[in-house]
Amino acid sequence: MKRLYFIISTLFLCINLYSHPWKPSHYVIVDTDGGIDDIRAITMLLASPDVRVLAITVSPGALSAENAYLKIRSLLNSYFHEGIPVGINRTATFNSPDFQAALESKWGNENGINPEDAPNIIPMISEIISAEKAKISFICLGSMSTASTALRSIPEFGKHVKDFIWSADGYEDKAGFNYTIDKNSSVSMLKQEIPVKIVRHFNPDSDFYDVELLNSIDSVKTIYARKISSFFNSSSAKGHKFSYAATDEMTSIFLHYPELFINKTMGNISDCAPSDPEGLRQSAIRILKGETVPKNQVIKEFPVDTSFYFSDLSSSVNQIIEKYGMDEWISGVLANELHRHLGVFAIIGVKMGIRAREYFNTGVDEFRVKSYAGSVPPVSCFNDGLQVSTGATPGHGLLTVINDQPVSPSAEFIYLNRKIRLTLKPEITERVTSELKEINFVYGLDSNTYWELVRKNSIKYWLSMDRHEIFEIQNIP
Repeated sequence: MKRLYFIISTLFLCINLYSHPWKPSHYVIVDTDGGIDDIRAITMLLASPDVRVLAITVSPGALSAENAYLKIRSLLNSYFHEGIPVGINRTATFNSPDFQAALESKWGNENGINPEDAPNIIPMISEIISAEKAKISFICLGSMSTASTALRSIPEFGKHVKDFIWSADGYEDKAGFNYTIDKNSSVSMLKQEIPVKIVRHFNPDSDFYDVELLNSIDSVKTIYARKISSFFNSSSAKGHKFSYAATDEMTSIFLHYPELFINKTMGNISDCAPSDPEGLRQSAIRILKGETVPKNQVIKEFPVDTSFYFSDLSSSVNQIIEKYGMDEWISGVLANELHRHLGVFAIIGVKMGIRAREYFNTGVDEFRVKSYAGSVPPVSCFNDGLQVSTGATPGHGLLTVINDQPVSPSAEFIYLNRKIRLTLKPEITERVTSELKEINFVYGLDSNTYWELVRKNSIKYWLSMDRHEIFEIQNIP
């Protein structure tokens, strides 16, 4: 009987480990004041596939809310995460010192960004919590002003928040910047009933970002790690000792690895102090690499050794990965194996699916897709690439194919009640289809030469087509 109980218990444990593998463990709303440490904290959250950043709010603090908005919106745009909503706390009455180092720090291209276009925090947060079923963590990188305002102003807010994670100087400290900038909100939030986890900064008297860690970050080939490396190479970072301390980013590491902190609980408040310097540094690298959860379901690691691939493709492997990332490479390989030949429109479908996920910063199986690529080859081959890259398959009930003959393949993506439409630029569709028609006319579909030339063109377009340049993106109300 004991043996049977052990087997059943083990089975349930395995089910827990491997069920819904696409769902992240953490759904978060992040509030920031635009401090120079916030770029690292937010970047780590965006880099992790085990976290879903539902929205970002900006409050006065290190910068004014308007200046912080410029930093955040430009940062998200630089990552092509245009679909993450950013709201401004316009109700805060306290003033920001607008620290010079924070003002000078460049997070992205701020041209064309207007803070007046940003929504107010209350309607934005209300919309997010009504659309997302999972309970959220509300992460405060500055004051508790936005958290307090939301708790007072949104009746359902408290039911949707599992905890507040606050970057501050500890439970007993009443002189820290994040506590004093809006003392009334700090006092109020520490008295309410939802758990508050105060995450302390790493030892401020020593550099968390030592030479070894900075070299490790330089070696990580992701868009997020490159941004952090760029930050440390900037004059604003080099001229400010505070840049090398680990402050707000401790919240990101704590969210993933709370065991690296000494946690003292007093009622609903936890005082969380970082305790393992080497473990913290290794965890920061793991997060920036996106290695917080397994990415595959059958194989542990996808091969990148060029000798693993056919000779006509092997010379392009490293270039494609370098230009477009592992996610596009893996999806492209799997889509073409599913498709049973290398096809241009299957590759285009992969690129569109990755671009849509990038826009919302989601994983697979997290939005519904309606494809307007029809069911007539070669354009309909686009559907195979689309479903592999997004996980929106007919089997999951997330993909619908409209059988109208399209002028150019397009698809609608619906996520948290927001909808966008991506369309392949017509001139690209015309160029690709004209080439395929010409090859078909000369050699015919039954010719081996036809398929050899299709394969050659597919490799060419896989390498030359940048997913950030080939699609038109439209927001649909």
